Amino acid sequence: RTIVEESTKEDSCYEVVGVVTQPPKRRKRKGKVIASPVGLVAEELDIPVLCPEKAKDPEFLDDLEQNIKPDLCITAAYGQYLPKRFLATPTYGTVNIHPSLLPRWRGASPVQRSLEANDNPIGVSVLFTVSKMDAGPVISQKEYNVGEEEQATTVLAHLFDVGTDMLLEAIPDVLNGKMTMETATIQDEEQVVDADMINPAEAEIKLWKESADTVHNRVRGFSIWPGTFLYTQVGDNEPTKTKIVTTRVLSETAEPTNLIQLGPKKGDGLRFVCHDGSVLEVLQLQPVTKKVMDAKSFVNGLQGRDAKWIQMPEEEEE
Repeated sequence: RTIVEESTKEDSCYEVVGVVTQPPKRRKRKGKVIASPVGLVAEELDIPVLCPEKAKDPEFLDDLEQNIKPDLCITAAYGQYLPKRFLATPTYGTVNIHPSLLPRWRGASPVQRSLEANDNPIGVSVLFTVSKMDAGPVISQKEYNVGEEEQATTVLAHLFDVGTDMLLEAIPDVLNGKMTMETATIQDEEQVVDADMINPAEAEIKLWKESADTVHNRVRGFSIWPGTFLYTQVGDNEPTKTKIVTTRVLSETAEPTNLIQLGPKKGDGLRFVCHDGSVLEVLQLQPVTKKVMDAKSFVNGLQGRDAKWIQMPEEEEE
């Protein structure tokens, strides 16, 4: 939307002639087929929308070459491999917004992996797109000093906002030929770190072998998807899966225990002691079949019973 709004200004050097996005999907069983969020905004702004199943579809590429004839293409979190024929179509190339300080964290999950690794600063890059994923020359980068408790949910949106502003600043230089694949900064291949796609199995918190810092940073990184969880047991009930939503790390240490206790002060969270004595404070959590709740609400629901974090048997056997 911001890119389109900027294009309507009198001094704009470009106009938006089309939008490529994922095909409409059925959102719920027996529900309506709904366009992607990008597609909905494009329709609202009366911009032609193309929704190929794959970016390599011949009909789509024919339409791009023969009818749309773009001077410049812009991509952000498109999620599909772009074939050489696509990349060869726009006169001035294809430019991408990538939420990491490339060449660190190339790939599918840059913000998630950077938070999980406790990187600071993190950042966003604007770069030319080449066949190899996120490997093109960098036009510009901006660092962002991330807060210790900021999560991917808000950080990703912020970095794309910053990246959009950077892109708008770069477009004039790209279109007048000042910024090209040759004049942009080549990435150092020796500094590449891959941002691997997240496996849902990584979401399990293992306090019996992970520190509070490790767990806290994974909670931050995985907040969008798949979230993080562990197993808790209330009294003599069967252990159940509990989603961990918001956390922080306490500076104090404690004798290792799997007993979950509420902090002594008003507003304190639940204290989970890890194997090394580090203490994870859980501020929000979601027991199975329940809504997200704060620590005090969880304790009220215990009705005087103890709560423990549990290492499940299959984990004990590994």
